[in-house]
Amino acid sequence: MTVLTIAALTLREVARRKVIWALVGLTVVLLALDGWGFADLPGLKTDLGSMTSGEARLLAAELLNLAMFAMSLIIALGAAFLAGPTLAGELESGIALAVLARPIRRTAVLAGKWLGLSTFATSYVLLAGAGQFAVVGWTVGYWPPRPIQALALLAAEAIVLLTLALLLSCLISPMASAVLAVGLFGATWVAGVVGGIGEAVGNDEVRRIGTIAQAIMPTDGLWRGAMNAIQDPTLVALFPQAARGFPFLSEGAPTPAYLGWTALWTAIAGGLCALALAKRDL
Repeated sequence: MTVLTIAALTLREVARRKVIWALVGLTVVLLALDGWGFADLPGLKTDLGSMTSGEARLLAAELLNLAMFAMSLIIALGAAFLAGPTLAGELESGIALAVLARPIRRTAVLAGKWLGLSTFATSYVLLAGAGQFAVVGWTVGYWPPRPIQALALLAAEAIVLLTLALLLSCLISPMASAVLAVGLFGATWVAGVVGGIGEAVGNDEVRRIGTIAQAIMPTDGLWRGAMNAIQDPTLVALFPQAARGFPFLSEGAPTPAYLGWTALWTAIAGGLCALALAKRDL
């Protein structure tokens, strides 16, 4: 019951922070710009004439991955800058001392905060992602082939990142933990792009860069799985080689083994965070 209480208090705390209003503002702006841009695709003039509805849908399928990547960045920023200060800020300010002085286990506090932040991140992904899909469906008539799978993978990506931010917040300052978490997120994505280019040109050494990065930090592997669930399968069939090297195309969904590793990675990071919190002087 203590864990659920702390989770509820964490959600209330998140709702009061200015970061959440920044996330909402960025999301609204992104959806408005996407609606404006996607609405112009049908009948768009090109050198070959007006774009047909089929061509518009195919282009929208690819641009949707780009739009969702922008949303993924918003998710990453929100997860890192909410999770990092939530725990580290209380440790530095002394608030945690007042709470942990009571007969409440540190692991219960950590679990409650993780649950509250995960609930918020998942809710945001579902609402914002569904809104993005609705905008594209309304303006162009395109709907992702596996929208639920895409949103689930994006939610898992956010949970992985906030778990990392919580771990870092037990070791370094709140701002540094958030910046480092976002930096690792971006570096892993770049490594994934480099690995895809290596696979496209047949260079195994370069390809392994992406594979190793996705194992060390599962966010990029989850993102590529979400892209695969969002994009039109025709795109990969038309451009099989480009799907390996292009940043906004994905050849396949993550394997069950990779999803299992992601769950284990999250559990290990959470365990390390609990261990660091248990050994930290308040």
